[in-house]
Amino acid sequence: MNEQWLDEIKWTADGLVPVIVQEAGSGTVLMFAWMSRESLDLTEKTGKAVYWSRSRGKLWRKGEESGHEQLVNDLRLDCDNDVLLMTVEQKGGIACHTGRHNCFFKRLQNGGWVTVEPVIKQASEIYGVPVKSTMDLRHE
Repeated sequence: MNEQWLDEIKWTADGLVPVIVQEAGSGTVLMFAWMSRESLDLTEKTGKAVYWSRSRGKLWRKGEESGHEQLVNDLRLDCDNDVLLMTVEQKGGIACHTGRHNCFFKRLQNGGWVTVEPVIKQASEIYGVPVKSTMDLRHE
């Protein structure tokens, strides 16, 4: 396949593009992630979401450990060619590593962040070990 479509994307200085992931059917924004050229190419070829993990510095095949794969229904590029919108079928109903349906489970209320989405499955049950927060991973 011609890879000209990849050249049309405005990649960041570190070779990434932000991706907003939306659930097919409900329209719920599930998560935000980054893709490298390689991960986006793999996503297009396999039909399954593959991201670039900035904290681990490697490809991240969504669902590889948890089984919560994302099957790609649609992939769009914004008007500035620098943000992707990917519509997916979320396997297992859990997109967030905390065991919630989506990563946007905190709402600003009365000057503080309040958790407004329930845990569907404990992260320790999903991964078999306690899961560190994203903030912890970024500092490793």
